[in-house]
Amino acid sequence: GFLTCHVLDTANGCPADNMRIQLHRLSPPDAAGLIAEFRTNDDGRLPGGPALKGSDFQVGVYEWTFYVGDYFARKNTTTTGTPFLDEIPLRFGIDDPTEHYHVPLLVSPWSFSTYRGS
Repeated sequence: GFLTCHVLDTANGCPADNMRIQLHRLSPPDAAGLIAEFRTNDDGRLPGGPALKGSDFQVGVYEWTFYVGDYFARKNTTTTGTPFLDEIPLRFGIDDPTEHYHVPLLVSPWSFSTYRGS
């Protein structure tokens, strides 16, 4: 199995390119910590393919952190002085390491949604 993500900017109607994203493992406790930091490519996806695969893709609790405030500021998307959404933490579990877990984020400066994709 493997883990992928995709970020779509719903305010501007485009993939969210060059967005900073971090991936942390939260459990099991002996393996907790920052796994990697990424910048999305022009298509709003992770460059180089899956964030986790092979022996690194394990059962546990994980968290993406999407730095949307910085992204929308760079895009000059109209927001308030203090962003309504700045960093979006998204906690999720991996139960079956033989499956593909795809976690898309649809985001604007004022809302976001996610789901387990395919």
